[in-house]
Amino acid sequence: MSLNLANLLTQSAADHPDKTAIVLDERSLSYRELLDQVQRLAGALDALGVRRGDKLALMLPNVTEFTVAYFAGHFVGAPIVALNVLLTADEVEYHLRDSEAVALVVWAGCLERAEPGARRVPGCRQVIVAGASSALPTHTVALEALIATAAPRQEAVATSPDETAVLLYTSGTTGKPKGAELSHFNLFHNAEFVCNTLLPMPAEQAVALATLPLFHSFGQSVVQNRFLMGGGTLVLLPRFAAQSVFELVQRHRVTFFAGVPTMYVALLEHARATGHALESLKYCVSGGAALPVEVLAAFEARFGVQLLEGYGLSETSPVASFNSLDRARKVGSIGTPIRGVQFRLLDDADAVVSVPDTPGEICIRGPNVMKGYYNKPDATAEALRDGWFRTGDIGVRDADGYYFIVDRKKDMILRGGFSVYPREVEEVLYAHPAVQEAAVIGLPHPTHGEEVCAVIALAPGAAAGEREIREHCRQHLAAYKYPRVVKFVASLPKGPTGKILKRELRGQFVAAVASAAGAVSPS
Repeated sequence: MSLNLANLLTQSAADHPDKTAIVLDERSLSYRELLDQVQRLAGALDALGVRRGDKLALMLPNVTEFTVAYFAGHFVGAPIVALNVLLTADEVEYHLRDSEAVALVVWAGCLERAEPGARRVPGCRQVIVAGASSALPTHTVALEALIATAAPRQEAVATSPDETAVLLYTSGTTGKPKGAELSHFNLFHNAEFVCNTLLPMPAEQAVALATLPLFHSFGQSVVQNRFLMGGGTLVLLPRFAAQSVFELVQRHRVTFFAGVPTMYVALLEHARATGHALESLKYCVSGGAALPVEVLAAFEARFGVQLLEGYGLSETSPVASFNSLDRARKVGSIGTPIRGVQFRLLDDADAVVSVPDTPGEICIRGPNVMKGYYNKPDATAEALRDGWFRTGDIGVRDADGYYFIVDRKKDMILRGGFSVYPREVEEVLYAHPAVQEAAVIGLPHPTHGEEVCAVIALAPGAAAGEREIREHCRQHLAAYKYPRVVKFVASLPKGPTGKILKRELRGQFVAAVASAAGAVSPS
């Protein structure tokens, strides 16, 4: 048996060849045109020596070239390594080296950061640049030129269902980010569930606004893959802006919007200021972080559309549970596990929690769970003990089987829907000569969910200010990772073994972000 994620595109192109598949600004591609570009780029990748099992990295925002390159990689059987477009050169180097990527497709606007990182990785033989408007470095090639001159590859490689389709890098509490290996079946099952069960709608009504990053699992599965599978239309918005959302929803009669809580807050604020409406919307979903109940209620009252919350992680493709349209909804709940997926709660002794409303770590088993972390057998074994994925999230299950997130076991920070790994930030802080000790914690934030806060003890006789520390971090970390809040203390609280007590720091500085958020730019 074979299964290739590219099948969802080829089938829709056969069923709806002349229907608009994707829109960006004034440019649109029909399914026939989209498939032709995919096949031509696949032919070019063949000619460049990209083979089945080789990794193809993408560092692209929400542009048509992302979707073209994504499915071209699948056509040749090359697993996609989806990179955040905000990564620095150091981070690009790490991800390319760790994933063993042989080629990188990068947006011209990211080339200044990506190209130096790629040059440091001998195994990355090709840098393909999309969207270039000027001359390129001699060792790179323009994606548009490849598509224009390549002979198309007509058939996708017959990959097996359990072959790796995508590597999504995710942060943990120890070590560097890890590449979660998602199979063709993992991703196909997730897209099929969203398409046919969670959000069923006729192809002619399926118009999605894609402003969630397509390099993120949420945007990939719930937006791109679901709507291309269902013969729908993707309206791309590379950078979220409330005004742009309202304009595009109205112009294209968008029926579906997926976002993180910060986006819903911004849409509400814009509507209150302008009176604008979102009349064509029929479905909205939220994920990435807990959605405040007040925001959910206000959004539904303002726009007259039901907003559904779900839960998942990169390791679960990502959808693991959801409040569905065919069941009663519980506000504040992440719903119930999706078809074929099981949840269980474990206490600190790894005993199963069976009493309703009793906290335990959420563990997940099912066809959505990753194969493991790429080239990291120890981390895989730890995360997939007994065949269940340990999420690190603490939840409760009520008497009706609905789940609620109550806390996080891990130290990972969720800022605006993006995961920030504290130790990665701490390593950068420790590289500053004035820093003796540092701890990075997440503090509550009214729109971003959490804000990154660095608590620092300076070396004796050393001096450094908040601005200097932030600028130091900005040079080495993606924009969403660097600490907006910087606090200085004489010494960091520690336990008997010398471990820094982050829980104590959170309690001490829980109010700090409220005063700092208005004074520090979120960019």
